[in-house]
Amino acid sequence: MRLYDTARRGTFPLDTGPIVTMYSCGITPYDAAHLGHAYVYLTFDVLQRRLRDAGHETRCVRNVTDVDDDILRKARELGVHYLDLAAEEMAIFERDMQMLNLLPCFSEPRATSAVPEILTLIGETFEQGLAYEVDGWVYFEVSKFPRFGQVSHETPTAMLTLAGEHGGRIDDPRKRDPLDFVLWQPSLDDEPSWESRWGAGRPGWHIECSALALRDLGETVDVHGGGRDLAFPHHECETAQSESVTGAPFVKHWLHVGLVGLGGTKMSKSIGNLVFVSELVRRADSSSVRLALLDQHYRTDWEWRDELLLRAQSRLATWQSTLIAGRPSSVIDDVRAALDDDLNTPAAIDIVDEAAHAGFNVAPAATLLGVTL
Repeated sequence: MRLYDTARRGTFPLDTGPIVTMYSCGITPYDAAHLGHAYVYLTFDVLQRRLRDAGHETRCVRNVTDVDDDILRKARELGVHYLDLAAEEMAIFERDMQMLNLLPCFSEPRATSAVPEILTLIGETFEQGLAYEVDGWVYFEVSKFPRFGQVSHETPTAMLTLAGEHGGRIDDPRKRDPLDFVLWQPSLDDEPSWESRWGAGRPGWHIECSALALRDLGETVDVHGGGRDLAFPHHECETAQSESVTGAPFVKHWLHVGLVGLGGTKMSKSIGNLVFVSELVRRADSSSVRLALLDQHYRTDWEWRDELLLRAQSRLATWQSTLIAGRPSSVIDDVRAALDDDLNTPAAIDIVDEAAHAGFNVAPAATLLGVTL
């Protein structure tokens, strides 16, 4: 299998052993997960299915960011406990993922489960001389990590812009450099708080994923990724703090998924231009919804259009028509080859289409794509 690697900016063979470790950045459960989120997790699902088909064991960790600025702000607005909000939204999310026929994760840890590991990791950055504390705020000093930028390859100007857009507080007067990022911060009176050597507080966003990945998968992860908008700052900062402490490569292969739009703009909770899996399955079979998503290549940015679902419904009906009278074929081998070529699901679907129209039974190939006929 060959996959595009963001850090190396090219397509390379996926170098793994019998067990393939994977980390997919999960949701912050303060509002319903939309189609853009589902598309990321579907990509990792197809990757797992093909790797298992090839004889590998896969261990995919998908975290839950159950403590950060967004969820605490939303809980405050609603007047509910932040963990109650997380539990409610996670129940909805899990239902949607089941509708899409996603494989269960190896683990789905919450950030709040890793506070001891987070504190240990922050302490080790201090021992390496890479962190500093001001008024209970702890920052990672990016100037001490010369490889900062190795994942996203963004320019310093772009980094500042992106950091600001993702809550990086580039004008924070406590920072030595605007790109320094938070490892630990004091909690407000109504926020959860844990004791630490820097005072009571809570973890920053990036350190949570590093601690969970290192705890659940070890120093080096085979495949790590998420939406393309996470490459900077999130994955860049994860890499810096993880490699600084372990001295080992954090990730072998960075996989980033394109963004899903609606009405000319990326789907965003702040804008409200959202489409949800739960809405689509009320209009069509869940297998049709899965097919509609797989008809785009995972690295492309694309727009949701209702005609995608109509086309998928027609396609599914054709595939289902081969179940009884369809002749056996080796089409699954051609589908495997398409998936091994940077997870080319549109090409795989075209191959199945051609076989179905020729009267071959395509059930095994559909199953490899996670589509139930």
